[in-house]
Amino acid sequence: MRITRHETPRRYAVGRVEISDCAAIELVTDEQVTFLTEGRAGYDVTRKSWGWYATPSLNGRLADHGLRAALVRNEAGRAYLLLVDTGQEPAFEAYLAAEKMQVLTWLDSDGAIAALGVPKGN
Repeated sequence: MRITRHETPRRYAVGRVEISDCAAIELVTDEQVTFLTEGRAGYDVTRKSWGWYATPSLNGRLADHGLRAALVRNEAGRAYLLLVDTGQEPAFEAYLAAEKMQVLTWLDSDGAIAALGVPKGN
C-alpha cells in the first residue's frame, strides 16, 4: 500500500458542498483499507485482481457497523451508492432534497436484496 497525502488538499464543489481531496491510496491485489469515523467501526475497500470490493457485504457487515447502503440518482440521471450512518436518515433526506436526488432503493437488508428479484445463489 502507498499513501500520498495532499499537503494542500484539492478543493472542489459538488452541488452546494465543498469537497477536500486529502490523499490518494494505492493498493495492490488483496490489500484492504478501512475508513473510520469518530468512535465508530469503519467501512472496508478491498483491491482484487479484477477490480474492487467497494463495500463490505451490504446486508451483513456494513449494517453491523451502523451503515445503510442506498442506491440514489441525481436529476441528471447519474446513479450513486451512498452509505448512510444509521440514525442520520433525517440529515440524509435533507441532503437528498437540497441536491435534488432520490433514493432508488435501499440495499441494506435481506428483504431489500430479495426485492430485487434475484434468487440466492445466482
